[in-house]
Amino acid sequence: MKDPGRPIAMTVAGSDSCGGAGVQADLKTMAALGVHGMSALTAVTAQSTAAVRASITLPAELVRAQIDAALEDARPLSTKTGMLPSKAVMEAVVESITCHGLTNLVVDPVMIATSGSLLIEEEAVVAMRDMVVPLAELVTPNIPELGALTGLETDSDSAIQTAAEALLEGGAANVLVKGGHREGAAVDILYTERGVVRFSEERIGAGTLHGTGCTTSAAVVSFLARGFDLEESVGRAKRFVTESIRRAFPVGGGGSLLDQTAAGRVVEVRRERTP
Repeated sequence: MKDPGRPIAMTVAGSDSCGGAGVQADLKTMAALGVHGMSALTAVTAQSTAAVRASITLPAELVRAQIDAALEDARPLSTKTGMLPSKAVMEAVVESITCHGLTNLVVDPVMIATSGSLLIEEEAVVAMRDMVVPLAELVTPNIPELGALTGLETDSDSAIQTAAEALLEGGAANVLVKGGHREGAAVDILYTERGVVRFSEERIGAGTLHGTGCTTSAAVVSFLARGFDLEESVGRAKRFVTESIRRAFPVGGGGSLLDQTAAGRVVEVRRERTP
């Protein structure tokens, strides 16, 4: 394999026709952070910033073929999964990850679009928890996704911690619970076997947004590819997403799109460590 001269990361996720989330958001984020992004599509969606109108799951063998082809002559230093719409697709992705020995896997458990549309089959939720999560260096659920993955309540701080710990017990190395669905400061919480780290930034009143979860996980993957450790990658990603939200812009009647390009400069984030 040739030396590409820059870090490489990979995204395995769905396509968003309005360009604000999914593979499109992932690749924009990676490029903004100086990382070359490779991709494998799992689904094609017909969506605007306001709603998902149609979606088709790609054949599992085609998903596997995309990953294998990309890895024939290039090696990602980190990989993320986004929309994995079916159990069959998950099985193909898990086989590829295991076969190629991919490391630094970040699992963004995409299940529900910002518009409220269900993006994966119901049986795929269980498959994600049992098959994909145990391979993850980091899982990045928002609060509703955390509840769906674990089947537990997430209506209080203690309940959220219990649910996050359930994912750790299920095999995830680390869990980042995103705080976008809560009131007050925008606090993402990283749960590890060593303790808890909180990443806090001001909450920006940007209204409804499209693509924040994809951008978060793609930014973490980008910083991992650049050689930062997990905590540093999460902290830098948090700051990057905050700046992307600050510069968000509307393109239609739904959620505004994050401006990853303008947020390419990332500064250190404040971190509060708890035992």
